[in-house]
Amino acid sequence: MNIFEYNSRAWDGYADDGIEWSVPVTAEEIARAREGDWSVVLTPLKKVPREWFGDLKDKDVLCLASGGGQQAPILAAAGARVTSFDASAKQLEKDRFVAARDGLEIRIEQGDAADLSRFPDAGFDLVFHPCSNCFIENIEPVWREAFRVLRSGGALLAGFNNPFVYIFDRVSEERDRVLKVRHRLPYSDAGSLDEDEKRAMIEKNEAFEFSHTLDEQLGGQLAAGFLIAGFYEDYWTDEARLLNQYAPSFIATRALKP
Repeated sequence: MNIFEYNSRAWDGYADDGIEWSVPVTAEEIARAREGDWSVVLTPLKKVPREWFGDLKDKDVLCLASGGGQQAPILAAAGARVTSFDASAKQLEKDRFVAARDGLEIRIEQGDAADLSRFPDAGFDLVFHPCSNCFIENIEPVWREAFRVLRSGGALLAGFNNPFVYIFDRVSEERDRVLKVRHRLPYSDAGSLDEDEKRAMIEKNEAFEFSHTLDEQLGGQLAAGFLIAGFYEDYWTDEARLLNQYAPSFIATRALKP
């Protein structure tokens, strides 16, 4: 199975279903963003601190694996020159829809977050990368490419899962509302589930996920050359993830290119 192609199609299905990450922002939200009243998220709930962005006016921003009609249009309305890059054509259609509706200029590009070769070195001031690398098998190229396309002094804002969430059986959590330790790390739907479970995922068009160690997430950013200058943790709702009653499930970082 080609994971990139399969997950691209799965996210097309999610976009068609209108999941929460595929609901475009409203025209009213865009109008407020143009007046300086805006916020976006890297993780499910907590707003990214505004000081992590600096002045966005006329800055070149790459929204990396960030389609869905949400972050890219808000940042464009806030004054940035935005490129939206995503694996899912349907997620990118959401960005295109908001751009056309509200008169925003957003460059739309479809592709793999681990391959930004179409973009020149030092072409962006900011890379905005919300929770999505759990759908990518190998994330080290993501960090290297983000570093390459950033200008000196630029920032990578990234959100990702805390890897420990993957030790639990998601089926039992969703079905029985209990937490059951089942998997060793590193985890992947492709390698950790049995054939019946994988077949059921494919029949339901569910995207395959991968855990990534903190060494790969935080150490990977450092190895690429970044200096981590900001950090916070976040939760989801208890309805979405029972684990939130016990520990935060998400991490966000601000990493600078010296």
